[in-house]
Amino acid sequence: MVSKDQAIGWVIFLVCAVVIIGYVVTLFGYTEIIQPYLDLGDVVAKDIQFWLVAAPVLIAFVAVLAIGAWIGWTMGTTPPPRPIEEIESESTTK
Repeated sequence: MVSKDQAIGWVIFLVCAVVIIGYVVTLFGYTEIIQPYLDLGDVVAKDIQFWLVAAPVLIAFVAVLAIGAWIGWTMGTTPPPRPIEEIESESTTK
C-alpha cells in the first residue's frame, strides 16, 4: 500500500502525462488524428494550433508578471530593518 503523499504524486504524474500527450497530439496531429472523429464545423486546424501555443504563453506571461508584482508589493510594504548599531546597543545593555 502506498502512502497518501505517494498516491497524490502518482495522480499528479498521470494527469500531467495525459495532458502532455493530449497537447502534443492536438498540436501536431490535429488534422490526421482528431479532426476525422470530431467535427467542429468551420474551426480550422491552424486556429486550434494557434490557441494551443498562445494560451500557455499568456498564462506564463501573466504568472511571471504576477510574481513580479507580488515581489514589488512585498518590498514596498515591508518596513526597513533597524540599523545594526541599534541592535548592537540593545544586546550590550541586556
